[in-house]
Amino acid sequence: MEFSTDIFSLFDRKWALLTAGTMDRFNTMTISWGGLGTLWNKPVATVYVRKSRYTHDFMENNGYFTISFYPQSYRKVLGVLGSKSGREMDKMNASGLTAKEVDGTVSFEEAELTVVCRKLFRQELDVANMPESVARDLYAGQAAHDMYIGEVVRLVQWTRWS
Repeated sequence: MEFSTDIFSLFDRKWALLTAGTMDRFNTMTISWGGLGTLWNKPVATVYVRKSRYTHDFMENNGYFTISFYPQSYRKVLGVLGSKSGREMDKMNASGLTAKEVDGTVSFEEAELTVVCRKLFRQELDVANMPESVARDLYAGQAAHDMYIGEVVRLVQWTRWS
């Protein structure tokens, strides 16, 4: 796999959708925390999901997930998908995005790039092991995120935007 990007701004500035499930039943949420790298001699992606998020259940119950990135023109859509719960509304219908099956899991036709991952590892982050300012400013009595690490099994770049 060949892939070139500004790794430090990909998640933070571009944002992404984290999606888990199958075409029959899936959920997606906007993420801005994550990373790409190498672990156990494998290319990996790392994402973070709070237990309270509807997508957490899908991450727990599925072996694969996708991380998809979009043109700037989709920023408003990603904002809605990150602020509304799939438990409370049909986010997919409201988003206008077109779900697409990719390797047994789900991404969207509008994505510029989809990273398909096989789940390798999950661990709850422990606020006691974080810098005090991070625990105070980002968690303040809330549950920490679970960290998921997935082996990158495929990169999909659709030609829709070429």
